[in-house]
Amino acid sequence: MKHEGVIRRVLITEKGTRLSVENRYMLEVAKAANKMEIRQAVEKQFGVHVLDVNTQNYKGESRMLRNRRVVKGSDWKRAIVTVKAGERIEIV
Repeated sequence: MKHEGVIRRVLITEKGTRLSVENRYMLEVAKAANKMEIRQAVEKQFGVHVLDVNTQNYKGESRMLRNRRVVKGSDWKRAIVTVKAGERIEIV
């Protein structure tokens, strides 16, 4: 997988801001990306040294439309990336 398509976006949530104090950042990544690809993409895109990568897979939620039809949201993957002390990922 190419490095450009690995990182979808930086997740800005309450938990994400709490983790950023500990040099950890939450990212939405491509479903097919593995930990090594995520590490290389973060180091290349943000210019930081990655110490650890943790990933979680999420299933899309089902919901019912007005006409009683059930639709399912898309599955996605989240990565929590730990960077070297003193380095930051700039969230714009």
